[in-house]
Formats: sequence, structure tokens, C-alpha cells
Amino acid sequence: MAGPPRGHLPPAAVQDGRLPRRDAAPRPVLRALDTIEDDMTISLDIKVPMLHEFHSYLYQPEWKYMESKEKDRQVLEDFPTISSEFRNLSKVYQDVISDICHKMGVGMAEFLEKKVDSQHEWDKYCHYVAGLVGIGLSRLFSASELEDPIVGQDTELANSMGLFLQKTNIIRDYLEDQLEGREFWPREVWSRYAKKLSDLARPENIDMAVQCLNELITNALHHVPDVLMYLSRLKNQSVFNFCAIPQVMAIATLAACYNNKQVFRGVVKIRKGQAVTLMMDATNIQAVKAIMYQYVEEIYQKIPSTDPSSNKTQQIIASIRAMSLPSGPMASRHHYSPIYLSCAMLLAALSWQYLSTVSKAAEEYVQTGEN
Repeated sequence: MAGPPRGHLPPAAVQDGRLPRRDAAPRPVLRALDTIEDDMTISLDIKVPMLHEFHSYLYQPEWKYMESKEKDRQVLEDFPTISSEFRNLSKVYQDVISDICHKMGVGMAEFLEKKVDSQHEWDKYCHYVAGLVGIGLSRLFSASELEDPIVGQDTELANSMGLFLQKTNIIRDYLEDQLEGREFWPREVWSRYAKKLSDLARPENIDMAVQCLNELITNALHHVPDVLMYLSRLKNQSVFNFCAIPQVMAIATLAACYNNKQVFRGVVKIRKGQAVTLMMDATNIQAVKAIMYQYVEEIYQKIPSTDPSSNKTQQIIASIRAMSLPSGPMASRHHYSPIYLSCAMLLAALSWQYLSTVSKAAEEYVQTGEN
């Protein structure tokens, strides 16, 4: 979810007791792990072992870290409280969360010491920081019997859910990451358009920069068919909303970023009203398909005939269109009555890691709704 994506529990899951209560959700655990990765003031000789061993800190009642300079450092300073809540969970939930943390920590450490080179490595990095969260959450949905076993077993689809969000975040946050000394765009792609990734922000390189941007958005769109198939399998209304909201935010964000020079000049974000509408509308698979169709059409209308990726962009949009039509090859899903907007806002507010690609405008609205 880059950074990312913000607890993880649908209200119904909390209410019926089949998943852990809100204050014991994976959210603060993953936020602590993410804070270690993001803190540029921690030297690698300290940070790498911390990431490798982070999962073990969950079982150490006294462990905390007081030297962080990150804005979210409180989760590290108060980690004994977080780990205590974790240890109160039933073993099945502890095992899933600990496993996610172990694999994520190892992956984060790997990419601290090297940059994202190939598109394969881009997928691998996004798997570590977001795909694993999607897989872990899916295992929790199935373990709690809120969803069928296939949801937790099909790790490829669950991974795509995370990759779509993470790639959207990385694409949108080009300038912010550059200013903070972070690089997540794959060299295999950007090196065809510039000598250095930072060169894309230069005004004289804007045309090549936009072409690079469009190629990466085209890459991200290839996850949409998996996203639609995953969502079509969900039966629990709260789980559906929880999973669907960040995905529709992501497609709206990509549509806003596509062929947009502003990505290299400032912040591109969807409008607050647009975000609220998406949160209210994304309550069933037909609505989500319609939203996906709407935004890929918006992208299609903006494809420059001279863009090097234009044919690939048109091809993946054609595939998404086919799946987004009512007669598309989608699995059936039980229909439930819509839940209140307040629940939709709570879903978004609870998801930290998994909602990382929601626009800043949407996040501000969610925080307002939570207060």
C-alpha cells in the first residue's frame, strides 16, 4: 500500500469478534516497521539488523527505539504497548502478522542497500512493502471465515492488490521522493529517458519525463484485471469496501497523473469531493467495474499518438474495458445492502499501510471524518 498505503480491520469484522479488535490491529505494527525503513537518520549498520529482527521484537515486552527522528517515531517509542496488544491476539493472527513483518523486513533491508534496477525488481520491492500486506490480510480474511479459503490461498491476486497501490504511490510521489533523497522508479525504464532520475524534473526534459511517466502508469494498469477478479470473490460487505476503496482511489490517481507534467512540478491529487464520491460508490463489484471503466476511458482519451507506450497503453485499457463490462468474465458475488458513509470513512481511516496510495486530499477527509 509507499509508503503506502494505513489498522486493517473492517467494522463488521471487529463487531463479530472474528478478527482482532481495532487497537490490536496490524496497523501500528506495520507503521513501526515502515518508520524504521523511512528514517534516513538511522545508519545502515543499525537499520539493517533492526529490519531483519523486527518480527522478533513483537515477542520482546521491553523492546522500543528512542533514537528515531521520523514524524511517526511515537510508534517506536511506545512499542511495548503495541507488542503487548499483539501478544494478546490469538495465535493464528499472531502467526500471520509476524510472518508478514519478517518477510517485509528482509525485503526492505535488501532494497536499502541497492536501488530498484529492473522492472522485475520494481515488482519485487513493491511485493515486499505492499504485496505481502495484501497477502497477509487475505489470509486473515479467510482465517476469520469472513471470506472463502480461496481469498487467502490465491496469493498472486492478493499480491497484485498491493502492487497496484504501491506503484500508484511511487509514480505520484516522484518529486517528493526526489526531494527526500529516495528513488523508487525502476532504472530499466527511466534510463531510456534521462541520464539520471533527477533529470526528469528539469524543465528542458519535461517531454521525455512525461513519456517515462506514461510508461510506468501503463505498467501499473496491468494489475487492474487481477484487482477486479480479487474483488469479485469477496462476499463480506465490510471486507469488500475495505479492499475496494483504496483501489478506486488508485485508478483515479493514475488517471490524474497520466500525461500530466505537474507530477514533476508539484503534487497531483484527486479532488476532495471526488474522493468522497468514490468512497460512497465503491460498495459492490458492478460499481467498482464502472469506476474502473470510467477512469481508464479518461486515460485513453489522453493518450498522445506520439507516445512510445501508446500501443501498450491502448492494449491494457482494452483488456480492462472487457472485464469492466457487465458481461465481462467476472465471478459472481453475493450482494449486501450498502453500509453508511461513516463506516466507509472508518475503513479508510483504519487502513494505514494498505491505503498508502489514497490521495492527500482523501486522507485529510478521512482524518476529519474520524475526529
